[in-house]
Amino acid sequence: MSVPLSPAGIRSRITSLLPTRADLAQVRRDPRRDLLAGLTVAVVALPLALGFGVSSGLGAEAGLATAVVAGALAAVFGGSHLQVSGPTGAMTVVLVPIVAAHGPSGVLTVGLMAGVILVALALLRAGGSMRYVPAPVVEGFTLGIACVIGLQQVPNALGVPVPEGERVLVVAWRALEDFARDPGWASPALALAVAAVMLLGARWKPTVPFSILAVIAATVVVQAAGPDGVRPIGDLPAGLPAPSLAFLDAGALGGLLAPAVAVAALAALESLLSASVADGMTVGQRHDPDRELFGQGLANIAAPLFGGVPATGAIARTAVNVRSGATSKLASLAHAAVLAVIVFAAAPLVSRIPLAALAGVLLATAIRMVEAGSLRAMARATRSDALILVLTAVATLVLDLVQAVIIGLAVAGVLALRAVARQARLAPVPLDRQARLAPVPLDRGDHTEEEHELLAEHIVAYRIDGPLFFAAAHRFLLELTELADVRVVILRMSHVSVVDATGALVLKDVVAKLRRRGVVVMVSGIRPGHRRVLDSVGALELLRHEGREYATTPEAIGAARDHLERAGVLAATPAPAREAP
Repeated sequence: MSVPLSPAGIRSRITSLLPTRADLAQVRRDPRRDLLAGLTVAVVALPLALGFGVSSGLGAEAGLATAVVAGALAAVFGGSHLQVSGPTGAMTVVLVPIVAAHGPSGVLTVGLMAGVILVALALLRAGGSMRYVPAPVVEGFTLGIACVIGLQQVPNALGVPVPEGERVLVVAWRALEDFARDPGWASPALALAVAAVMLLGARWKPTVPFSILAVIAATVVVQAAGPDGVRPIGDLPAGLPAPSLAFLDAGALGGLLAPAVAVAALAALESLLSASVADGMTVGQRHDPDRELFGQGLANIAAPLFGGVPATGAIARTAVNVRSGATSKLASLAHAAVLAVIVFAAAPLVSRIPLAALAGVLLATAIRMVEAGSLRAMARATRSDALILVLTAVATLVLDLVQAVIIGLAVAGVLALRAVARQARLAPVPLDRQARLAPVPLDRGDHTEEEHELLAEHIVAYRIDGPLFFAAAHRFLLELTELADVRVVILRMSHVSVVDATGALVLKDVVAKLRRRGVVVMVSGIRPGHRRVLDSVGALELLRHEGREYATTPEAIGAARDHLERAGVLAATPAPAREAP
């Protein structure tokens, strides 16, 4: 739907993006639980904010300012109740070349411009379009980001000054050469120890914030033993600076437009992906993509005024927030407040943290970003999905994130056009049509009128026509998960022509979401050629162990009727005298 051009229409659109009374009611529901979740997230976020600030080139104080300012504004105005925002590794990857080319003031200007672009995208209702990025592109650029973040930490982990260079591979190689000329083992040992504690600790007790514990231990060891070559963060301001636009150079805006578009695109993509992950981890939560873009836009407009770098929704911190029991925006707002207290009260202590310890935190973070199971699933799904994943990952490593996503989308589009002639269509099948397919026709007197109405009310069948691929899969998810007052959903897949990894993942998500609501999902007519991709992502595993997969639709409808009988919804009837073809 287009945005009205009149001033009244624009005001109405802005009003629709602002917080509502429902948000306030959600905050009041369980404040104690949200405050505890916010505290937990803050403990996890502190070393990440410091580390990503240092990696961006603007310093640890920039990371803290971003986590506080952007984290608070995105929490209040964003479209997700559970999203946690701040500096992220993906954004750091984009910012490093901007710092090299335009300096710190260029980064602040780019962040401000990106915020304005995000607000404009929200007003134009562009949030929904970001859902159409194929899963192999997301997995590929996540793998590439993890590699880049790891390589960025090589200089600090080795305890050598960061060499000059725009490409991360070149910088990491030069750092290795510098270390080989004059090796000092204290910094590498510290970085590896912190990374090992985080990785092993997460496997042992995932709920314990081993990152902050490892950083504290490393700082104590360095302060007590004083090994040579271990550099600390350095002096931090005791508080946030006064908001200022002194960095803004109107003459440089034209040259910074392209980087600003890249930052805005990444912020939108990562934030909406993170919000979708949060939705998938809960029952009944669904983010508003346009409000999320609006909140991220305001956050990125404000953060540069306080010296902060561009921010996005952070998947890792958001996941911690959900697992900690958060129920509303109060949790992410509390996370920002706790970090603000640390900035004002503990800056001298934070300034003593060794850079090698933060490098260890980010090395562990990069390793944990790589989901080996997801990569194997993409590689096994189809050759096209594997090709898209590899191309996106390589492009992320040797080019940049935005170019990588563009390349991935272009290749995915070409391969999809080659495989299909039209987009998928999800067609509801009327119950009178179901009756002709069922072993027991519902309109032939085998059921009472009341029983027929119960079947019509509690069973819905959907026929999926054409390809189930990235360009149509999310509409499929939206339609199915909005079903109400349904006991059984039957997905008829005999008319599906093509399935890619994104479609298979969305199907898996649909089944999981409906099952959490107590809805039984049955699938019929899966073609042999589609089993590989569905199996590779685990889409059929949810159905097989409960026996919910059927060769034909009549079998599925008969099983649905049996389920209603066992549940006491429908009275048992004699078995049919004939079989449907």
